[in-house]
Amino acid sequence: MLRNINPLLSPELLFCLRAMGHGDEIALVDANFPAESLGPDCVRADGSDNSAILSVVLEVMPLDNFVPDPALCMQVVDNPAAVPDTVKDFQSIINQIADAPAEIQSIERFAFYERAAKSFAVVQTGERRLYGNIILKKGVIKT
Repeated sequence: MLRNINPLLSPELLFCLRAMGHGDEIALVDANFPAESLGPDCVRADGSDNSAILSVVLEVMPLDNFVPDPALCMQVVDNPAAVPDTVKDFQSIINQIADAPAEIQSIERFAFYERAAKSFAVVQTGERRLYGNIILKKGVIKT
């Protein structure tokens, strides 16, 4: 245990967040997502949901403010304009916690899979809400 570090930030997740560089991406995905077969390291956070993990990640990791899409979600199949409750929740968390809040952008399901496959790591939570997936691009910590 460490002081002032949320216990939801497991040793593996802390390692990933610290090892990532500016522009690297991390995918926070739900329990249905094919995380283990995707390719990047898979960090398990089965006892948490994505809202909780998103909150603690944003407490220690800045979002990239040099790109228009530092936060991406998966579009609803057959209804790309829909905004699921999970994404509304994620947006609220970003607005409250991120040092550089940004509007979540959405991409088609298979494009999301491809983007997640290129991520630095994938964090699979126990999130059971549908479309509970988000990709975050790490920004620069300004001194």
